[in-house]
Amino acid sequence: QVQLVESGGGLVQGGGSLRLSCSATGSIFRINAMGWYRQAPGKQRELVAAITSGDTTNYADSVKGRFTISRDNAKNTVTLQMNSLQPEDTAVYYCNAEIVMGGGTYSRWGQGTQVTVSS
Repeated sequence: QVQLVESGGGLVQGGGSLRLSCSATGSIFRINAMGWYRQAPGKQRELVAAITSGDTTNYADSVKGRFTISRDNAKNTVTLQMNSLQPEDTAVYYCNAEIVMGGGTYSRWGQGTQVTVSS
């Protein structure tokens, strides 16, 4: 069974920084893309940033220049460094990974971590 465990959320003042981490554990052959999504109250879940196994990155326009996604393939981890946080970044942040195992590729989600930015 594969699990994604997130850490690093919390409360921060506007302009501050937070670092989110996500670790994948279990019988993993390989992880393709990894990413961070967020969902604010009353809104749909949206992509924040994604990174391929070859370190190609993709960011939502709203976070470009402020957030940085990175991964450690040896440790099956993905990290989101969030700088210059704004109140509109407040949401539950979810880690996602496309995991190759047992002859197939499966999308797995973490449990979510709350990020709250005060004005």
